Formats: sequence, C-alpha cells, structure tokens
Amino acid sequence: VANVMPGIVAVNTTVESTSTDWFGRQYTQESKGAGSGMIISEENNTLYVMTNYHVVEGAKEVSVQFSDETTATATVKGYDEDKDVAVLTIDMSQLSDDTKKAIAVMVMGDSDQLKAGESAIAIGNALGYGQSVTTGVISAVNREVALTDKTMTLLQTSAAINPGNSGGPLINMAGEVIGINTAIVASGQGIGFAIPSNLASRIVEELKS
Repeated sequence: VANVMPGIVAVNTTVESTSTDWFGRQYTQESKGAGSGMIISEENNTLYVMTNYHVVEGAKEVSVQFSDETTATATVKGYDEDKDVAVLTIDMSQLSDDTKKAIAVMVMGDSDQLKAGESAIAIGNALGYGQSVTTGVISAVNREVALTDKTMTLLQTSAAINPGNSGGPLINMAGEVIGINTAIVASGQGIGFAIPSNLASRIVEELKS
C-alpha cells in the first residue's frame, strides 16, 4: 500500500445541472463529486490518469489531489461510456518539483491470470473523506453483471468498495493494478466489482491516441 499510494489520486468534480422551478424559470445548480483515479503514464510533460467515466460524467471542472495533498486541474482527454473508463490529462507545469518527486506511475498487472481466492486490496477516496484501504479476495472472475443500461464482465471482490472508491485501483499483493474499482449497489454485503486491468489498459491506449 505504501508503495502504490504515490500513484493514486483523488478526483474532485464540479457538475452543473439545469432545473426548472414551479414557475417554469430555469436555474443552474452546481454540485460537487468525488472519486478516485490512478496515474498510468507520464509523457511529454503530461500526466495521464485513468478513472471511471461515471466519476467525471457531466463535469464542468475536474481537479485531482495527489498523495502529497497538492491539487492540479485536469482535462478529460477521452472516455468509453459503455466500458465506464475515462482518461484525464494533467499539464505537469502546474506541479512543483516536490510533487513531481512525490508521485509515481502505477504498475499494471495481468488480470487474465487472476484466480478466485487470491488476495486483493481496494484503495480510493471513499465517501470523499480521503484515501482509505480495504482488503478482501477475488471472489469471482469474468462475472457478468447486469447494470441499468448494459451488462459488463467484471471482477468480483469482497474488498469493500464504496461511493468515492470508483476509479481507484484494485491491487494484488505485488502492488500491481488488477482492476478499476466500480461502485455498484448490490443487495448483499462483501460484493464489489472492478473492471479487469487488461480490458481497461486496452481502452486507455485507444483513448490516449
């Protein structure tokens, strides 16, 4: 956990929504959102951060907070709504030398090699309180999960995943990313889901280009 923390960020968003009052007048409201993300590469003075699409969906402003608690403005570079993956970019000229030294790129693991029963650790900005850690096991691989508007094939884990954990990493005992945590409300406890890292990595490469 100590080794991977420098690669994990909190993702904070400002979402603007338009509503209509009783008299038919339209007004705009701003709301805040919180999620997680992970640094996946550093190229040409740009940091690339992977998160869930639903974390940044409809966001007017996106900022990230690094492990040293400094913040930077981020831009949504691209997203795949169906697979719930988004890529953010951060201009590194915003960052101090100290922050550049404090952050790190996450190491991606091979999610195709996972077996049920292996240990797993979920890290993320749970409920917007800041980074927290939960542990569990891989409960199942290639689990077909029916969502409101689609079906996804996901990893199932007993590591607690809460709102705000979304977009953060599920890691193995070697500190490698094996999935992106996706907060899904399920009836029952100890049932969390993550997008397999191999699938996420393929999507990210397409979104970065």
